[in-house]
Amino acid sequence: MGKNVAHQIVELLEKANIKRVYAVTGDSLNFFNIAVKQSDKIDWVHVRHEEVGAYAATAESELAGIGCCAGSSGPGHVHLINGVYEAHKSRTPLLVIASTIPTIEFGTDYFQETNTIKLFDDCSCYNQMITRPEQVPRMVHTAIQNAIFKKDVAVIGLPGDIAEMDAVEDNYTNNFFFNKPIIIPNKNELQQAAQLINEAKKITLFCGIGASEANAEVVELSKHLNAPVGYSFKGKMSIQPNNPNEVGMTGLLGQPSAYHAMHKSDLIFLIGTDFPYKDFIPIDKKIIQLDAEGSKLGRRAKIDLGLVGNAKETIHELLPLINQKEDRNFLDSQLELYKKVLENKMTYVHEKGKENTIQPEYAAYLLDELATKDAIFTVDTGMCCGWGARYITGTGDRKMLGSFNHGSMANAMPQAIGAQNTYPDRQVIAMCGDGGLSMLLGDLATIKQYKLPIKIIVFNNRTLGMVKLEMEVAGLPDNETNMENPDFGMIGKAMGIESENIHNPDDLPDAIGRAFSHNGPYILSVFTNPNALAMPPKVDIDQMLGMTKSMAKLMLGGKMDEVMDTIKSNYKHLKDL
Repeated sequence: MGKNVAHQIVELLEKANIKRVYAVTGDSLNFFNIAVKQSDKIDWVHVRHEEVGAYAATAESELAGIGCCAGSSGPGHVHLINGVYEAHKSRTPLLVIASTIPTIEFGTDYFQETNTIKLFDDCSCYNQMITRPEQVPRMVHTAIQNAIFKKDVAVIGLPGDIAEMDAVEDNYTNNFFFNKPIIIPNKNELQQAAQLINEAKKITLFCGIGASEANAEVVELSKHLNAPVGYSFKGKMSIQPNNPNEVGMTGLLGQPSAYHAMHKSDLIFLIGTDFPYKDFIPIDKKIIQLDAEGSKLGRRAKIDLGLVGNAKETIHELLPLINQKEDRNFLDSQLELYKKVLENKMTYVHEKGKENTIQPEYAAYLLDELATKDAIFTVDTGMCCGWGARYITGTGDRKMLGSFNHGSMANAMPQAIGAQNTYPDRQVIAMCGDGGLSMLLGDLATIKQYKLPIKIIVFNNRTLGMVKLEMEVAGLPDNETNMENPDFGMIGKAMGIESENIHNPDDLPDAIGRAFSHNGPYILSVFTNPNALAMPPKVDIDQMLGMTKSMAKLMLGGKMDEVMDTIKSNYKHLKDL
């Protein structure tokens, strides 16, 4: 039997160094499935839900440079959409194979017919349908090259009848190019930046994921300017390590020190960050923004100078043009404040909670202490992001993945699947909310089936914690945020995964040790305090009034115990306000 279109596509995926296809097979996808099976370079990972596959492939892309997922006709590829949006928002290369109905049935409202072009149009940079075998080599090559270069999603619609047709060869290139061009501002723009920096007395650097390869340069620049260094959540793992001048994060999950440094500066230098929370960026300071993509300049803050360039190389070119700052008063004052913030943070660790109300900060602190130096963490959207942001330390080798831009629930466990497949010998820790894990619970079976040694830590607070906080600061009593959870320990065991529930804080260190030393997947369901709140560094008067109103409404509704527990659990935050 000659080579068919499905085999031809798989050969192109091999050339692009794609290692896995995450999918649920079926009807229109089956010929592609068999072509993958016959490849000795690509594995098919049978997830239980296509959304999990898309998230896993996105995690693999973030860690390895490219990922691939697939979905069959209609519901199969529709299920991909949330995870595909994650890749699109995270700006990471992802190839999607959206198989569909036979071409002869197009436009007839056939069984499971969908319009893949319309479906994926808002979350992709390339989105085409194969309708003839002659199109395959160029179209698939173009899709992958678009995904790589634009760091985005490329979608190939693959009708089932086309997949089984004989392949047609052409004379176009079938090599792929993972170029990393270096972009540097011109000399005039660098001089303008140097002038602003030289004129300023108090400077704060604020860095994001775009500075991930510039840790040494950022540290050198901060020492040259005696400037404190803040960072976004996505930038933390890269910017925090070996950085004596770091003052933490700002934003919804951040701490007062970075917020304070930015607001006390004369000049803020935004480096490789598209930080979305504009309310945390001052409006009365001079701001320089450096980004590799010019389209991002000025869309989050009122900037005085925008530079287009790579962080590492631009800082290298800029350093000789700026004067050494001798005065350390501003830097030392910000580092002293950060020291106090870190001390206050530890009060949540020392007061570790009691039975069934373990402080989540204590749990996150233990994970940080006991995890390996090159562990990969995944964090569910919500309170788990807060605990990960504040208590997991960057070492230079650790990674942290989350739904940082898309903000979807249920991302941590699927991303852990992709991370563990990408790095089978590294420790992978999924910090899951009980709401997040419940949403895609079925893919625990995938973890068991492939014997992935993922450590799942469930922050089981029996509530949608971040939503509860959002309602309370808006002056609303929390409503329909409570969760009557299943026994995650029993569910894990039913799935064939070693699991246990932890109710007492004194039992937690040994339990984490057991989980980490176990040769296989492990689930720890930690019964955390449902009234622990990850308060942001900036709390305005409306939020304070809102919280007061919500507490009053709860008291009037007879929920005095909840009010008292909330106050007791979070009074320590007052030190940071």
